[in-house]
Amino acid sequence: MDVRIYYEDTDAAGVVYHASYLKFFERARTEYFRERGLGVAELATAGFVFPVIRMEIDFKASALHDDLLSIVTRPERVGGASFIVRQQAVRPSDGRVLAEAVVTLACISPERRARRLPDEVRRVLEEGAVQGQ
Repeated sequence: MDVRIYYEDTDAAGVVYHASYLKFFERARTEYFRERGLGVAELATAGFVFPVIRMEIDFKASALHDDLLSIVTRPERVGGASFIVRQQAVRPSDGRVLAEAVVTLACISPERRARRLPDEVRRVLEEGAVQGQ
């Protein structure tokens, strides 16, 4: 997923504010599933919600106002009721990785109880982990 950096995404120095990456990564995870035929809203309606329970981010270089970034999402591990994805913010103009996150998400019910990943979500994640995408 590509994202253009707007003024609202930056700090006073015109550098992307660190919390903006959280939004970019969240949107990219949603789009990852959408592109594979799974709507996060539809899954929630069916009783499957996927909160972030852990995130580790490394900030490697600065993105600036008006940069174009590609947010890459790759599943890494699939458990019974959780999964891990690696996400990178890459500047296509020079191929530089600007930020990288390892994100753990749980699968819970609307009552906030752990539940097994639905088969269709598991399939998409396992295929992505094998294919490296």
